[in-house]
Amino acid sequence: MELDNILDFLDSKTILITGATGFLAKIFVEKILRVQPNVKRLYLLVRATDAKSALQRFNKEAVAKDLFNVLKEKHGANLQCFLSEKVTPVAGDITYENLGVKDSGLIEEMWGNIDVVVNVAATTNFDERYDSALALNTFGAKNVLNFASKCAKIKLLLHVSTAYVSGETPGLILETPYQLGNALNGAHGLDINTEKNIIEEKLKELSYDETATDKSITLAMKDLGIERANKFGWPNTYVFTKALGEMILGHMKGDMPLVILRPTIITSTYKEPFPGWIEGIRTLDSLAVGYGKGQLSCFLGDPESVIDVIPADMVVNAMIATMVAHANQPSCEIIYHIGSSVSNPLKYKSIQQSGYNYFSKHPWINKEGKPVIVGQVKVLNSMASFQRYFSLRYLLPLQGLQVANLALCHALNGTYSSLKRKTNFVLRLVELYKPYLFSKSFYDDMNAEKLRQLVRANGVEASMFYFDPKIIKWDVYFEHTHIPGAVKYVFK
Repeated sequence: MELDNILDFLDSKTILITGATGFLAKIFVEKILRVQPNVKRLYLLVRATDAKSALQRFNKEAVAKDLFNVLKEKHGANLQCFLSEKVTPVAGDITYENLGVKDSGLIEEMWGNIDVVVNVAATTNFDERYDSALALNTFGAKNVLNFASKCAKIKLLLHVSTAYVSGETPGLILETPYQLGNALNGAHGLDINTEKNIIEEKLKELSYDETATDKSITLAMKDLGIERANKFGWPNTYVFTKALGEMILGHMKGDMPLVILRPTIITSTYKEPFPGWIEGIRTLDSLAVGYGKGQLSCFLGDPESVIDVIPADMVVNAMIATMVAHANQPSCEIIYHIGSSVSNPLKYKSIQQSGYNYFSKHPWINKEGKPVIVGQVKVLNSMASFQRYFSLRYLLPLQGLQVANLALCHALNGTYSSLKRKTNFVLRLVELYKPYLFSKSFYDDMNAEKLRQLVRANGVEASMFYFDPKIIKWDVYFEHTHIPGAVKYVFK
């Protein structure tokens, strides 16, 4: 493997990015526009009804954000002129053939000019409706591959997946592909078209049910996704459908140079365009929000287990480096784990301590204008301890409330229903997050390390395209970068 000059590679290139208003894609777009203004064009696939709506959505959900502040300072009043020359938001949807692009002239233009396709579009909800998740994460990947194969100048398809396609498999997880039809647990009968048929049959069955509501249909489709994932050894719908997407790409790629990038848990930016930028409540931040606001009475998770996180800007730098390293390599299929569990492991207890340190010094101010005082919360280090704690604190009182409600002729219906709904919600969340809170997996990053060495050898570009987690001091990062960023951009 060789690595040409990264900036030279990006010069005069045309790149298609799907899912372009998503968290990671926006950082990718900003980075390229900032470091290589001579890129020829970025086509940004955006879910929208037409080109005007796509442009409005890009401006509102990307350019208007703080993320683009450095570009705004660099270009000043000329920013919109620069963006109009370099960026073409395209109304489309990867769940459709030709990515849902309706303008035939634009399609031909894209096919004639695109050098690299970067597929970041996905639904990342752990318990997404199965029909939605399969359409986006599995068949969407197939549609992106088909589109890329029609591009006359195509040099590479970069597909962003997730390290958690390995499910709950313990030990060292290698950077190897999953073969079409191979279930994690060895179960027989895994077939992508069969899964599609099961979805169609379920939707047909639900359509005949006169009592079904939109809410009950959504819940049924979510449950179906978890059921099918569990049948073949995956813990949730998200990672199951992402694994199927990888399988279909590997099976159908032909001579297409393919890189599959598997990041772990993505956190706020480490350094660029500035430290601490984040958007939306991500996996770890739901805990941080609850703790900082004093709503968390306990932490669930093994304090000694390693939790694999990686800052978003490092993921983006890895994406760019892999593009350059593997462009124009026919039949190439290589997988990269982008994470920290092998190179710079972070223990769950370190995050807990950082949260306590930060919020002790910088307490959240509640609606009454008073600081929320945090303490060292109870740590439940096993599912058994959680179940005991939850039963004593919530399930037994709930049963008591149920009896009282019956005795009082349902006078407490509202209170009982509300508490039951909340307990069911917590139990569902715990079931979804359990694989990550008690993870015994370590993600081998040998391929990533080889690439990091090549980047370091490139001298001046090493500081521009950094993605080595060994440079991170986790306590400093969480207390001075990630948690302050989450408070600024995520806390409401």
